[in-house]
This record gives sequence, structure tokens and C-alpha cells, in this order.
Amino acid sequence: MADIETLRTRLSEAETALHTLLTGGRFVRVTSGDGRTVEFSTANVADLRRYIAELKEQIASASGRPRRALLISF
Repeated sequence: MADIETLRTRLSEAETALHTLLTGGRFVRVTSGDGRTVEFSTANVADLRRYIAELKEQIASASGRPRRALLISF
């Protein structure tokens, strides 16, 4: 796993990419954790949101913070 600063940088880049897509950009490129460049378009915004969630989990884990509890109601 990457160090926490690298993860924060990747998260910032991914969030900026998401903003670009949501405000009219056609596509964006993001470098993933394994060094690959991944291209996202408006068609796969959900994949980019998942990547952002994964980065947030990795940052929480690396900083020793417990994961948030899930609240289930019926």
C-alpha cells in the first residue's frame, strides 16, 4: 500500500477528475495505485466514485481511524 500522502494526492486528483466530469468535461485521466493511467468518462462516473471510496478507505486504514459504522433501519 502507498503511504498516506500519496493516497491523499491520488484522492485529490480523483475528486478533481470527478468534478471535471460532473461540470461538463468529456473525459479525464487518473493514475491509479498500481501506476496505470485510467481514463474515465461520463459513462463510467460510478467507477470513479468507487475508486474515490476505495482511496478514502485506504486513507482511513493508514491513519488508524476505524471505519464508520453502518446504520441499518427497518
